[in-house]
Amino acid sequence: MAETKKILISLPNSLLKEVDSIASIQKINRSEFVRQAMKLYIREKKKLEMRDNMKKGYRDMAEINLKLAEICVEADNEIQKNYEDRLAECE
Repeated sequence: MAETKKILISLPNSLLKEVDSIASIQKINRSEFVRQAMKLYIREKKKLEMRDNMKKGYRDMAEINLKLAEICVEADNEIQKNYEDRLAECE
């Protein structure tokens, strides 16, 4: 394990009882429980931040994507009209 540093934390008795109960079931000590809890918290926090960044990116791109789609629809409509005009000339 990497170098460790001891810290002192204060917990309400009810929370400490829950921690001890879960640690006992998992057969780990309080320190390991806290390490795992901190790692889980950090991982979940990063996931939420990434999700928020992705939402922002999709929102930012929405206007650009709409404009591109409108340009493509206009181009398709123009091609279709030209095609129909040429067909009409052949009749």
